[in-house]
Amino acid sequence: MTCIDGKRIAADIRAELREKSAEFEKKYGKKPGLAVVLVGEDPASQVYVRNKVKGCEEAGIRSFAHYLPASASQKEVEALVSDLAADENVHGILVQLPLPAHLDAERILACIPACKDVDGFSAENIGRLAMHEEGTVACTPLGVMELLRRYQIDPCGKRAVVIGRSNIVGRPMALLLLNADATVTVCHSRTKDLKSICREADILVAAIGKPHFVTADMVKEGAVVIDVGINRVDGKLAGDVDFDAVASKTSYITPVPGGVGPMTIAMLLTNTLACAERAMR
Repeated sequence: MTCIDGKRIAADIRAELREKSAEFEKKYGKKPGLAVVLVGEDPASQVYVRNKVKGCEEAGIRSFAHYLPASASQKEVEALVSDLAADENVHGILVQLPLPAHLDAERILACIPACKDVDGFSAENIGRLAMHEEGTVACTPLGVMELLRRYQIDPCGKRAVVIGRSNIVGRPMALLLLNADATVTVCHSRTKDLKSICREADILVAAIGKPHFVTADMVKEGAVVIDVGINRVDGKLAGDVDFDAVASKTSYITPVPGGVGPMTIAMLLTNTLACAERAMR
């Protein structure tokens, strides 16, 4: 069993991006730019934004952090995002979710043009992924694919099972694996005989949001198990996979924390540079 070190890979990616960002600045006279919008004072969101700003610094990407009070109106937030969309120094825009309850997140996110949608959540970018065309891919599933690539785990011809069908992880994860020539099954709350389906997986991705949901009897010998879950149990982080029970059956497995999690921001920065490069074509 090999424990996949997402923290190390993410650090490698930031170092690589620093070199690429320097080349971009030398060529175009500006740094790739990422704007992050935070509305309100949610403590978890503040931590996420600080980590993203820090990641930008490490990767040589210019960050534009915009903080609005929780009382900000729909019009004010939409106006800010629209201004950022028109700013040539901003190549990627991220609106930190969740937003205060009185705001319509869907309308605000719709103000982000697909070319600056570094989260990869827009209908256009999801459609491009489905069509296997160039676009921006959601950061967490893209991070999973990067881990597989760097550990030389080729999905081609493999049976892949994804537990979860969210627009943020499960659906794009399935499309990425399909585009990599895996045979993909997506499981969810209505799936019958879930354990037997999971036991067929060469690559099993758990993204359901239930701590320790995947048990040893759901995993076949030698499988690659990717745990996307981030749950809190008794004040500690726990994944969707019962790591201690499952690890010995696997060929590769991601831990929580330190597996997929660090890759999300690394891919956000990767997407920002990619958007910057496409803007300069």
